[in-house]
Amino acid sequence: MIVSWNWVKQYVRLDMPVAELEQRLMMAGLNHEGTSEVAGDFAIDLEVTSNRPDCLGHLGVAREVAVLWDRQLSVPAANPACEETPVSTLARVTVECPELCPRYTARVIRDVVIRPSPAWLVQRLRTLGIAAINNVVDATNYVLMECGQPLHAFDLDRLEGRGIIVRRARPKEVFEAINHHSYELPAGVCVIADARRAVALGGVMGGAATEVSGATTNLLIESAEFDPLSVRNTARALNLHSDSSYRFERGVDPQGVDWASRRACELILELSGGRLAQGVLDVGQPIEPRQPITLRLGQLPRILGIEIPPEKVQRILTALGNQQTAMDGERIEIVPPTWRRDLQREIDLIEEVARIHGYDAIPEDVNVPMAASARRVQDIALERLRNILTAAGYDEAMTLSAVDDKLSSALSPWTQKPSLRLRAPVLRGADQLRRSIVPSLLTSRRLNESFGNETTELFEIAKVYLPSGKKLPEEPLMLALTSGGDYLDVKGVLEQIAERLGPSQAFEVRACEDPFFLHGRAAEVWLGGTRWGLLGEISAKARKTFGLRGTTTVAEVQLSALDLSAALIPQYEPPPSYPAVTRDLNLIVDEPIRWADLEATVRQSGGKLLEQVAYRETYRSKQLGPGKKSLLLTVTLRNPQGTLRGEQADAVAAMIVKTCLQRHGAVLRS
Repeated sequence: MIVSWNWVKQYVRLDMPVAELEQRLMMAGLNHEGTSEVAGDFAIDLEVTSNRPDCLGHLGVAREVAVLWDRQLSVPAANPACEETPVSTLARVTVECPELCPRYTARVIRDVVIRPSPAWLVQRLRTLGIAAINNVVDATNYVLMECGQPLHAFDLDRLEGRGIIVRRARPKEVFEAINHHSYELPAGVCVIADARRAVALGGVMGGAATEVSGATTNLLIESAEFDPLSVRNTARALNLHSDSSYRFERGVDPQGVDWASRRACELILELSGGRLAQGVLDVGQPIEPRQPITLRLGQLPRILGIEIPPEKVQRILTALGNQQTAMDGERIEIVPPTWRRDLQREIDLIEEVARIHGYDAIPEDVNVPMAASARRVQDIALERLRNILTAAGYDEAMTLSAVDDKLSSALSPWTQKPSLRLRAPVLRGADQLRRSIVPSLLTSRRLNESFGNETTELFEIAKVYLPSGKKLPEEPLMLALTSGGDYLDVKGVLEQIAERLGPSQAFEVRACEDPFFLHGRAAEVWLGGTRWGLLGEISAKARKTFGLRGTTTVAEVQLSALDLSAALIPQYEPPPSYPAVTRDLNLIVDEPIRWADLEATVRQSGGKLLEQVAYRETYRSKQLGPGKKSLLLTVTLRNPQGTLRGEQADAVAAMIVKTCLQRHGAVLRS
C-alpha cells in the first residue's frame, strides 16, 4: 500500500520527520518497504498484512497516526447536495445471489460533464502510481485510495433497462472488461448485469460496454460488498486482478459502503457538475452488530510483563474506534468497529494495546510468568512412530489434503460414499477432500521417479476426511506407506510398528481381493481383533494409472487403533539366562492355506516354551503333487526356568506338527 504524505496530512497533523513516521508505523505493525519523492510529495510504501484491510486506504493509515501521536483525526462528512427527484424513478437494483453480494447500493447523478481532472487530483493519484483518466473515474479511484472501499461508475444510458441485476454468470457467458480483453466466465461467478448482458465482474472489474466516456452525461455509482471468497476465486480463475479485488478479497467495512458512495458523489458533483438524485438504492442484508469483548486488565502484566495504566488502555482502545460499553477497576468492555474484523478475542485487544503503547517500551528482561508444558501422549507416540519409520529407511512426506477426481476415486479403503467437495479448488481441479492418503503418496513417488530417485520409501501421517452423514466429517488420523519393496517388506514394517506401539494387541493379516492390487498380494491388516488397515502390492494397471515404473507396495492404517499409551514407558526385561533351541519345520499344505493361518496355529500349539516363529520360504514343485506347496519355518524354543532338553523341544515340535495336521492337513516333509 503506497500512501501520500500530503494526502495523509488532510486528515491528521504531521509535523514529525518522515523517517520518524516510517519507524513508528513499522513498530506498530505496518512494515516500511521504502519511500520515494514524487513532485514535492513522499510516496511511502507500507506492507499491510491481510488481517488489516482497514489500512488499505489513507484514512486507515491516518487513524493509526492519530492514535500513535494522540492527535485529532478529521474525516470528511460526505454530505452531497441532492435534488428532489427520487433515485427509484431513474434506476433499479435487483440482487439474485445475496450469498455472493450481501449488499449493493446505487446512486444516480445526471447531467455531468466529463473532462480532465484538476491538477491536485492528478497529483494525488500520480503519487500512488495511478494514471488519471477523467474527472469521474479519477474521483472513484480517489475514494478507493482514501477509504479502501472500491466503487464503480456506470454510464447509466448504456445500461439496458436502466437497471442493475446482480446474478451468477451463465454457462459460457462472455464478458469484455475495461481492459478491452474478453473472458469466458466460469459458471456461477458473480456478475453485475443489465437486462441483456454482464456489464461488470462483481468485485473485480467493470466492463467496456458501460464505461464512462467523453459522451457520458448520466451516471450510476456503485458501492457494494461482495463475498471475499467469490472475488478471490473469480480473480484467480481469470487471472484478472485489480485494486478492487485486492480489497474485496480481504473484506471491506460494511458501514463504509454508504459513506464511500456519498463521498464519491460529493467529489463528482464538485468536479463535473450534475444533479444527484434523492436517496439511494440499497439492497441487501442488515449489518450484523459486533459482539462486545472484555479485556481483563490483569491480563496485561501477565502476558506483556509490564503494567499499563487503565486510563491509557482506555484511551488507546477508544482512539482505535472501539466503543466502550463498560469499565471498572478490573476490566474494560468494548464493541469493536466494523472496519476491524480482526478484533474478536481478548488477546486481540492486548495486542492492540501493546503495539500502540510500543513494543520497544517492554524491557527485554521483563519477568513474564511461564509454565512448563507437557507433550501429549499422542505426540510422544507419533515421535516414536516416526523414529521407527525413518530407521526402516522411510522419509516423511507432506501432501495436500485436497485432490482431484482421479486421485479421489483411485482408492478408497474406508468408505464408498462420495468425497466431500470444496467450494474453491486448492489447485486446478483439486476440489475434493481425500478419503485416502495412498494416491497422494503415489503421485509423490511418480515425481521422484521422474527425477531419477529410484529408491523412494515414503510415509505420511495425516487426516483423511470421510463423509459421515452429519454436519462435520469424520477425520481419522492415518499412516500411509509407499515402498519399492515387496509385500513382505512392508508387512514387516507394520509388524514392527504394532510390536513397538501396540504390544498387547495381536497382529494379523487376512487375504482380500481388490482390483487395485495384485492377486494374492493384498491383505486387510487386523490389530487386536479390529480392522487396522490395508496392505498390498499394486497391480500393473494401477501402476500405469499413476505412471509408475517399478514394483510398488502400499499400506494405510488407522492410528486410532493403536493402544498408544501401552508402550510409552520403557519396560526392562533381563536377558535370558538359558540357551534357546531351534527346530526347522517343512510342512506340505494345500495351495489355498495362508501363512498367517498356519502361523497362528503354530503360536497357539507351541505353548509357553515357544518364543518365536519365523517364516523362511515357500517351495513349489511337481514332486509335492498338484495343488500343494511347502512352507519352511523356524520355531525358537526356550525354557526361562532352566536349560531346555532336546526331548522337550522335540515334544513341542511334534505337538505343533500334529495340530497343523488336524487344522490344515499339513504333513511334515521328510
